[in-house]
Amino acid sequence: MSSSDPERRLRDILDNISRVRSYIRGMTRQQLVSDPKTQDAVERCLERICEAARKLGDTLDAKYPEVEFAKLRQLGSVLRHDYDDIDTDMLWRSVTERLDPLEHACRHELGETPRKPARRARRPVGPNA
Repeated sequence: MSSSDPERRLRDILDNISRVRSYIRGMTRQQLVSDPKTQDAVERCLERICEAARKLGDTLDAKYPEVEFAKLRQLGSVLRHDYDDIDTDMLWRSVTERLDPLEHACRHELGETPRKPARRARRPVGPNA
């Protein structure tokens, strides 16, 4: 891998995925379109994710084809250099469709069990509960 500290890059990706999810939690695409502050925050996190992927190099590309690391690195270039061409539909698709496989790959590389959606614990019912 290109980075001298691939674990740090993977953790950077996971941290920024978590941030993006917290920023858009409960939002629709239209709400994101109407909220430039959240758009900016999401774009910045995506820039960090893309930069970390760039620093990791191409060694994960074949191992995780569903992530499309090459496209992720290209997105970083668009966010940095062609920022006036950013399409909010593309931004929405990126954060709603592409983060799960990326998170899974990063957690797998770190030896962590990929998280599943949280389920609410059931409370025991009855007199001894």
